[in-house]
Amino acid sequence: MNDIDTQLNAVAWDANGLAPAIVQDARSGEVRMLGFVSRESLGLTIETGFVHFFSRSRQKIWKKGETSGNVLEVVEVRVDCDNDTLLIRAIPHGPTCHTGADNCFYQEPIYSTGTPVQGAAILDQIADIVADRKRHMPEGSYTTYLFEQGIDKIGKKIGEESAEVIIAAKNGDPESLAGEAADLLYHLLVMLQASDVPLSDVWRVLEERHVQKTGTST
Repeated sequence: MNDIDTQLNAVAWDANGLAPAIVQDARSGEVRMLGFVSRESLGLTIETGFVHFFSRSRQKIWKKGETSGNVLEVVEVRVDCDNDTLLIRAIPHGPTCHTGADNCFYQEPIYSTGTPVQGAAILDQIADIVADRKRHMPEGSYTTYLFEQGIDKIGKKIGEESAEVIIAAKNGDPESLAGEAADLLYHLLVMLQASDVPLSDVWRVLEERHVQKTGTST
């Protein structure tokens, strides 16, 4: 028995020989999607280093991103405490959802306590909302207006917000600086989406630079 067989035997497969697999962005911690894997597709995932699923509707194995190029590069695979659910931590190469969103959970929540999201994860949530605005272009939305005006208008706003950040910093006004920095980050997210550059690409570049400087991964 080889190492891969040992790893596959660690999974408690269901009656159909499948197990649910949650895919998480290894850099940001964002949940990207949920799919199902078979013993064979998980074996391919481990062997190739790219996520392969089993389609229950088509009854066949498929490589995520095989057509679009938006593959999921595997970092590690874990099983839960019951060994019947997998967590695949991966590096996304482009959007994960077939709609073009970074993840498959971009829709407005069906329930929310309203508790603020802490840390950099809020950027991923805002990026998903911006992507949704671009897809549906709702009337009356400021984000829709920016997309309609195009790169030049968005770039002008980034320039204006950058100047506001500098002014707030020079004035020694922490609250104003935080607000202006938030405005700048928002407009940067709009520019990325208008240019078809997913936020995950920015995380990837930052990670690569961090590794080059320190020799360690975050």
